[in-house]
Amino acid sequence: MSRLSLLTKAVVLLPSLLFAENWSNWRGPTGNGAASTDAKPPIEWSETKNVKWKAAIPGLGSGSPVIWEDQVFVLSAVGKDGGRGFDGRKLSKLAFKIYSFDRETGKVRWEKTSVETTPHEGTHSSNGFASASCCTDGNHVYAFFGSRGLYCYTIKGDLVWKRDDFGKMKMRGAFGEGASPALEGDKILVPWDQEGPSAVFALNKLTGKTIWKTERDEPSAWSTPFVVEHDGEKQVILNGEKSIRSYDLETGKEIWHYAGDSTRPVATAVFYKDHVIVGGGRKSKFMGAFRLGGKGDLEGTKDLVWSWTKNVPDIPSPLISGDRLYFHKARDGQISCVDPLTGKAHYTASRLKGISSVYASPIAAGEHIYITGRSGTTVVIKDSEKLEIVKTNSVGEGVDATPAAVDKELFIRGEKHLFCIEESK
Repeated sequence: MSRLSLLTKAVVLLPSLLFAENWSNWRGPTGNGAASTDAKPPIEWSETKNVKWKAAIPGLGSGSPVIWEDQVFVLSAVGKDGGRGFDGRKLSKLAFKIYSFDRETGKVRWEKTSVETTPHEGTHSSNGFASASCCTDGNHVYAFFGSRGLYCYTIKGDLVWKRDDFGKMKMRGAFGEGASPALEGDKILVPWDQEGPSAVFALNKLTGKTIWKTERDEPSAWSTPFVVEHDGEKQVILNGEKSIRSYDLETGKEIWHYAGDSTRPVATAVFYKDHVIVGGGRKSKFMGAFRLGGKGDLEGTKDLVWSWTKNVPDIPSPLISGDRLYFHKARDGQISCVDPLTGKAHYTASRLKGISSVYASPIAAGEHIYITGRSGTTVVIKDSEKLEIVKTNSVGEGVDATPAAVDKELFIRGEKHLFCIEESK
């Protein structure tokens, strides 16, 4: 090989060498909320300490940051003069935007307005109109704004296709929208649970064309589809108020279901050793572990391995790290750690000082668990069977989005800013 060829190869490989890890969706590389094994972000920071950069994000959104090599992506709904588009009485026009930030400097690389429109219905005071997280496969990045549509861009910001023909969702109690799509293979999975006709779609990720659409007998829900593999076949697990369901990824046909006991389900499933763990919702009384391989109605079968009927999550999703399952009680600052195969508790509903209300889901990185409250406080605990608080930190503004951990960095999307947290050199 010539020296020129060697040099060209080195230049091509350089970005992946500099940025060894990615966080392609809101639950990270495993889908379980855990970072790659090499990730070692800081355990201590403040509004100024260990803040590599801090970038203002116009508008309002609570979708998580998504990282691919040297770019960080977030979504936002931007109103005139910084308005949120809804004051409890009147709706106003919003620009639905995707931003790409330079991972090294925090400067905006590119921004695109997917659509400018006035939402057709209001939203909860604690929710905006850009609550879904985007996702990427490294070639394209997908921005989902619910009733405003799904938009596919190249990694450089060029629009490839859009789908704005799903209709207008009608959400229970004017809570607003917020479920995120999921990428798997050649498909992007779009959840569409509402008070009107509900469904889950599988679209061709390169063209946006519908591969299959499966109708769902479900009211409003905010859970993200989660794909698992069993015996060489992939299943789409989707939480619901009436039932937890599994669908065949290739056809959209239902494989199994289990009647849940949840109102307004939000939490997304996690996976551990051929088991899927799912449940939770407002006033929920159920979270369970299901052995994959079952068919039809799993009520009363051996495929429900264990279940909990109290202290289960509401909005935050569970986390699998190593051989431990972590989850919140409702949306409070109380955390449980259990064995994911048996449901046996290591500790239960232990309160974390400094955290009361929680929307963000816990994440794991570098032998630690990061638990972030709506006040902007993050409590870092040891990733172990014994509760041990390591540090308590704050970025000084509210946080509803789940953080992302890659390499030696932690990305936190606050109410007004995107923070890159890294140990000061």
